Amino acid sequence: MSEQALPKTHNLRIDGARLWSTILETAAFGATPAGGLNRLTLSPEDGQVRDWFRAACEAAGLEVRVDALGTQYALRRGRDMSLPPVACGSHLDTQPTGGRFDGVLGVLAGLEAMRSLNDAGIETEAPLLLVNWTNEEGSRFAPAMMASAAYAGEFTTDEILAKRDAAGITVAEALDAIGYRGDEPVGSQKIGAFVELHIEQGPILEAEGRTIGVVEGGQGIAWFDGSVTGFESHAGTTPMPRRRDALLGLCEIALAAERIALAHGPSAVATIGESVIGAPSRNVVPGRVAFSLDVRDPKSGTLDAVEAELRAALGEIGTRRRLDIDLTRIWRKEPVPFDPGLVAAVESAAESLGLSRRRMVSGAGHDACNLAAKVPAAMIFVPCKDGVSHNESESATQADCAAGADVLLHTLLTLARGPRP
Repeated sequence: MSEQALPKTHNLRIDGARLWSTILETAAFGATPAGGLNRLTLSPEDGQVRDWFRAACEAAGLEVRVDALGTQYALRRGRDMSLPPVACGSHLDTQPTGGRFDGVLGVLAGLEAMRSLNDAGIETEAPLLLVNWTNEEGSRFAPAMMASAAYAGEFTTDEILAKRDAAGITVAEALDAIGYRGDEPVGSQKIGAFVELHIEQGPILEAEGRTIGVVEGGQGIAWFDGSVTGFESHAGTTPMPRRRDALLGLCEIALAAERIALAHGPSAVATIGESVIGAPSRNVVPGRVAFSLDVRDPKSGTLDAVEAELRAALGEIGTRRRLDIDLTRIWRKEPVPFDPGLVAAVESAAESLGLSRRRMVSGAGHDACNLAAKVPAAMIFVPCKDGVSHNESESATQADCAAGADVLLHTLLTLARGPRP
């Protein structure tokens, strides 16, 4: 074949209507009355969408395998099968009141990229791999992103299989119930590079009128469990100055967390997402409150500084209010830089397609963040309406989804070295 006769890839685009139709088709599995999805990992609904995904991949000529944690790998053969495959994908599980795009877009856009290559008769040098990772959301089993973390070596397979949900069901039992505990050992499927397309789950791209987010990395995360201990006393007879009110202490902690995060802005964020009053009663001054704290920033040093300032503030609050305040860090994930070469490939693809773009850091955790510890990884973001995600009203436009899929397609072609004579 002469070079002139090679397939022209610079004008290649995915079929946006077909991608959109696939998104709507899969939204039937776990559909909620409000238009969202309830497709908890390893639920019957998750089993249904997995079956659909397997059939769709096989219809596209992909070879589907499943590992011991249920992750699905769909391989498109390349000219040189000795090369590790260039991978893409995300997840098909959702929050209990999730939307149609979080994770789903990355998997279905990868499928559409494979279909478009088939339509164009293009054979890549390296094979391509499409992945549906098990339990990215973490809403049924903790931790979130467990399958990609196990692939990266953060957990053993047995550790994950033994995790239980709120009903006491183990991951192993849930996998068996839907028939998705595979034979492939976790990590046995080699990956040469990994690119994940995702909705932004934030408001930046929409606010700036840009189509593509070129993601340079994931920010660091520190999780804490805390408690405030005061003294339970009668709500009617205890004068305000004599109270040791644990809830008011927590209120001050929340305001301190906000103040400190703002001082390290614009990137630092701090969130108290859970709080529980011990033995609550309408006419009792709260004597104990337990709470969680989530701190994030793209820089490790900022995480250190925010934690140190928080601890100092808690000490002052406790002394002034005569409260015992405990704060224990239970988990920390350092900021994740993505591979500069892959980031450049994403940016180049967006530029070649004439799409507006900006570099950015992911505020949420993703499977690509785990994969980055083991293989070169990068991400592509597209806007979502009002930045809303993990919500039934989550929405993205057909045009933006297609644009993100086009960037994914051209990034894969670059990494897999495209068609050659």
